[in-house]
Formats: sequence, structure tokens, C-alpha cells
Amino acid sequence: MRAAVDRLLREGRVRVVERAVSGRFELAAVTQASQRESDAPLLFRRVGNSRFPVVTNLFGSRDRMMAMIGAEDSFCRRWAELMRAPGAPPRMVGEPAGLEEIRLSDLPAITYSERDGGPYITAGVFLAKEPESGIPNLSFHRCQVVGDRELRVRLGSSHHLTRYQAGAEAQGEALEAAILLGAPPPLVLAAAAPLAYDEDEMEVAAKIAGAPLALRRCRTVALDVPAETEIVIEGRILPGIRRPEGPFGEFMGYYVEIGDNHVFEVSAVVARPDALYHALLCGSPEDLRLLELAVATRTYQALLAANLRGIVDVACTPFTMSTVVKMEQAYEGHARQVLMTAVGANHDWNKTVFAVDEDVDIGNFDDVWWAYLTRGRADSRAFVLQDLPGFYRDPMKDHWGRLAIDATAPFGRKSEFVRKRVPGAEAIRLADYLA
Repeated sequence: MRAAVDRLLREGRVRVVERAVSGRFELAAVTQASQRESDAPLLFRRVGNSRFPVVTNLFGSRDRMMAMIGAEDSFCRRWAELMRAPGAPPRMVGEPAGLEEIRLSDLPAITYSERDGGPYITAGVFLAKEPESGIPNLSFHRCQVVGDRELRVRLGSSHHLTRYQAGAEAQGEALEAAILLGAPPPLVLAAAAPLAYDEDEMEVAAKIAGAPLALRRCRTVALDVPAETEIVIEGRILPGIRRPEGPFGEFMGYYVEIGDNHVFEVSAVVARPDALYHALLCGSPEDLRLLELAVATRTYQALLAANLRGIVDVACTPFTMSTVVKMEQAYEGHARQVLMTAVGANHDWNKTVFAVDEDVDIGNFDDVWWAYLTRGRADSRAFVLQDLPGFYRDPMKDHWGRLAIDATAPFGRKSEFVRKRVPGAEAIRLADYLA
């Protein structure tokens, strides 16, 4: 991650905040204000009383995500290619020079939203092993900081780590885990990816990196972690213990109220010299881009598995539970077939699904809606699918029902919908023209 940040700094693509900011609301407020006008990462040099700088929004750009996996035109197509590539076994290395053991209270204490129950770790990648097979898993879970030796963790019901913990707890045992803060970007992407229970997510990270991972042994738990990780929190998820966690401002823009959640007992915090602390504002473009990786690639894979032709790419905006499929129409009714398959590809997130032609920018919802409203009748190309269950955390059924929208041009009339273009507009540098 440090190499990625340094490269963007050299290219002048990072917004650097030299002014001291408070970790209580101010850092989140500055991040939110910056993200309204730019997708650039932010580097905060001084946060509260901590000596560690904070980086955020590193993953907040689809273009940067494309570059991280070497995609030229289609993120999902490139991802599928990487998943078919052979994996590279990791290589063990000694402990890097300069690692130091610190306390949780030495890290930036960041409270994001007004009613949050306290400081939270939001960008930590959990590394744990499946108790029976030993296969490693990578996943994201929010952590409320309550002291130097305790974190309160919410494990989502659909996560593999939840099954790991339940299996260990059934045996009366704690589950060892390491929380990676500032992990190499391929690990962050692998943690966000929708993988099968028995898939090795460290191997997936190596496929994305195109090289074997360099791992080192943890100091207090029997886990191997990427040697280049900025900060590693070692410990155990305790069996049979639940304590209050929350409230917390979640990604959909609302608070999750206080609930009894898991307890992570911290046994060590190990940091690189001058480590970078990765922070993530929930519901921000960075959060949603990482979630998009999971939803979009799963939907793309489902469309390919259904033998549907002409699928170019998939994008989504999890904040509004909307997914867009870019396609090349091959026959009458093709778009509707794609829509029905995409709706069924994801139980939680594909609440609204659009099908668009290959000339539409699927990362720009203005473009998507323009296509829908200008390429045919609005009243006959939207389909309400009633009484379909939605988001998994939905006891009141507020997210039931789906909406499928055909925003493609009528089949066989493609020549009537050629977009106008100003020659040379893409190459213009306004700085050459403006005083």
C-alpha cells in the first residue's frame, strides 16, 4: 500500500492535508468534502495525538481499481481472466527490520458519524484460517475500539469468518485472527471479492499481484501475514462472549443501533516504521467501490454461467442497491433475459438492475438514466418484480421487490441511436486554454 501511495504522490494525484485534524468527526468531514468534488486519495499527515499518518479513499476510483488489476476496458472480464490464472505459492520471509510493538491507543482514534459509539477501525482486513482445512480467509468487519486490549466486532451472517468463529466456538475455542491495516492492495481486493467457502483468498491475492506473496509469521498467533502490511493487530475472537457494540453509521446512510457482538482480544499490535494507517468512511466512494467489486463480479459470473452472449461489463452502486449490465444485443428480448438473470444473481444487492448498450458509461448514473429515457418508452421497459426478498438484514421487508429496467436501444434500430461526438474533445487540456 505504501508503494501505491508513494507512486500516486509522485504523480501529484494525492490530496495532502498538512494541517492537524481531529480524529473525532473532522477527518471524516474533510474526507466527505473532498469526495464531493474529487476521487483523489487523501493523506492526512497529523491526526489527533497519533504519530501515524492516515490515508483514505485510495480505492475510491473505478479507474484506479481498473489499474490495480490491469484492466483496459472491462473490469469484470479482466477479473475473470485473473481468476483462471494459476496461483503462486507464497514465500516465507523473516521479520522486516524496524517492526515495533505498539498499543491500540497509539493509532489514530477516528470517530466518523455523530452518533457512533466511539472510535472505529473500518478498513481492517481480517485474516483467519478455516478450523478444519486451514484455508485462509480475508474479509472486512468493523471494529469498535474500547481499550488497548479489546475490540468489539460485528460479524455479518453471510461471511465465511462467521462460520469459522462458530465452528471454533462450538469446540469451546477462541479463533485466532490478524487484522491487517494498510495491506498490499491485492489483498484488499481479494478480501472484497465474492469467493467460494473453500477458495484460498491469499492465493487469489497472489493472482492479482502476479507474483508470490511474501509472508512473515505473527508474534503471538499462529498466522502468516503479508510482510508489507503497515499495521497488524493480532489476537483472538473469544468464544461464548458478546458485548455491546454501536451505534455505527453504516454504508446505506443510516445507523445500526447497539447490539451484542463478538469480542476480539488483542495480543499484539505490530507496526512498520512510520506506518500508514488506512481509514475508510463507510458509505463513501471508497467503501462502495470495494463492495462493487463483489457485486459486479458475482453478477458477471452468473451471466456467463447462464450462457448469455454479448456481456461486456457490470458495474453497481451498492449505496442504492443498483446494478448496470453493459451488453451487445444479439436478438429480440436479449436485454430482458439478461435482466432476469442479473436479478437472481445476488440476493442482497441487485434491487434495481439496468441493461444498457455498449456505448453507455456504466460508472455514470446520469448516462445510464439518459439511455433509459431517450432510447424508448419509459412505461413499457421497466418491470416491477413483486414480493422478492431483498437485503439480508431486513426484518420489516423494506427491501422486498425488485426493479428491472431495459435501457437499451430497440433491437435492430441501433443506427438511430448513434451518439453525437465532438472530435478532439477527449484530448483537450483546459489548462492550455485558461488564464
